[in-house]
Amino acid sequence: MTAGREFLKARDFLLAHREDYHTAYAEFRWPVLDDFNWALDYFDVIARDNPRTALWIVDEAGEERLSFEQLSRRSNQAAHFLRNLGVRAGDRILVLLPNTVALWEFTLAAMKLGAVLSPTAPLLAPADLHDRLVRGDIRHLITDAAGAARCADVPGNVTRIVSDAVLPGWHCWDRDGGFPEDFSPDRITRPDDPLLLYFTSGTTAKPKMVLHSHRSYPIGHLSTMYWIGLKPGDVHWNISSPGWAKHAWSCVFAPWNAEAAVFVFNQPRFDAEKALGVLASHGVTTLCAPPTVWRMLILKDLKAYPVRLREVVSAGEPLNPEVIDRVRRAWGLTIRDGYGQTETTALIGNPPGQPNKAGSMGRPLPGYQMSLLDADGNRVEEGEVAIHLVPRPAGLMSGYIDEAPAVTHVSQGGADWYRTSDVAGQDEEGYFWYVGRADDVFKSSDYRVSPFEIESALLEHDSVAEAAVVPSPDALRLNVPKAFIVLKPGIEPSREAARALFAFARQRLSPFQRIRRLEFGELPKTLSGKIRRVELRAREENRAGERFENEFWEE
Repeated sequence: MTAGREFLKARDFLLAHREDYHTAYAEFRWPVLDDFNWALDYFDVIARDNPRTALWIVDEAGEERLSFEQLSRRSNQAAHFLRNLGVRAGDRILVLLPNTVALWEFTLAAMKLGAVLSPTAPLLAPADLHDRLVRGDIRHLITDAAGAARCADVPGNVTRIVSDAVLPGWHCWDRDGGFPEDFSPDRITRPDDPLLLYFTSGTTAKPKMVLHSHRSYPIGHLSTMYWIGLKPGDVHWNISSPGWAKHAWSCVFAPWNAEAAVFVFNQPRFDAEKALGVLASHGVTTLCAPPTVWRMLILKDLKAYPVRLREVVSAGEPLNPEVIDRVRRAWGLTIRDGYGQTETTALIGNPPGQPNKAGSMGRPLPGYQMSLLDADGNRVEEGEVAIHLVPRPAGLMSGYIDEAPAVTHVSQGGADWYRTSDVAGQDEEGYFWYVGRADDVFKSSDYRVSPFEIESALLEHDSVAEAAVVPSPDALRLNVPKAFIVLKPGIEPSREAARALFAFARQRLSPFQRIRRLEFGELPKTLSGKIRRVELRAREENRAGERFENEFWEE
């Protein structure tokens, strides 16, 4: 159990310096391990005789709670079940499950076997599902009855496993099937052995396949644990759909690294009032939600909900300062932003106890050396966010998988750096300030325009619920900023509403940033809730000069 002790030593160092950023950043070192299986060497160790809640699932029909000890035993049984079906180390398993206990049972079980999990959103379109099965070289499929109906045409010789039903041609997971409650692995797990296969959210192109190891996510998410500010005994709610990297970030590794409880409230459709009620009634202490959810929450009277929160954070897309200010006024808590990617763990953030600068991404988190680079690889004050690979941080993916499917090297533009394709600035105190995706920033006349800055200004207007800004072709200026606006409930699109927003933007933005066109309507999004600006850009690029319905031009 040497590996487990080394992991705990690194974990405990960060917990001890939870609000001492300078010491944590200067002195933290990733544990160096010859073999490591987080589920066996860490989770099962802390779970032994541990009655504290590990998983707490609530829905409108009731709730279910499992202790660390119970979940350890049940995942051992699930590991025996999978092994009896022929699942072996290195096999790839596509997991298409909602937030039910089986999702966590099979996650731990597959890890113990050394299999490779490919988490998938339950609402994924059939064509995307087929693409993942084929490109991902999937050998086993785990889903529920609803998912099984959608997977009737799964191609190839795939082991079909259903978690909650008896179906012809499917193997049913039976927790009462007499499987042993202890488990011994077939082989030693190495830290660089593959563990997770993710598909990126596809906001700009066809999803890439991202491979993570037993080092990069279990160990790497020590940085995420530190950013959130988790500690033993916390009840942590991460509002995220299964199948996306953020779900693993904060519904598996970060909270359990801290020995905190994972809390889930299942809703058929997100309802802000019900979510706030559950947040207050169930004693949630730490909350992570994407900007889309925060923007829905602040439309309600937050002061009416007596929450017991200690830490509140946001990730997925940059959070606009106006949202942060409204939550602070209501609850006296500051939403702390954090930044990372499917390819990484939390890279940059505002950890607890540190000065927060409104709108800033924060500073590099322990274990990561970050810089901003220009196209030639020179360090600059504003440029592409890049991770230094010497020494290589634990939380970086093993690589992308191509169509071969050989693993490509992660470094881009030189062996010493991994470029993120995100552009940011950095101030004299080391805080990073988000500018936009490298392909989102555009030229208008001779100026570089950051959509994020304009969107943040628009969200300060009382009528705006969401905003997305893209370039719209213009004969004189090359491009002009166009805003797609989602209005708050009860406010209808109109010429008067557009005129008010144009005037509001003129007061708050530089002349080159002013929106010249706007359109009211819904925003296209990925299943994980990120705005698909690529669709909006393509729509503008292909326009034939006509004005769309509910579109207004400044002139």
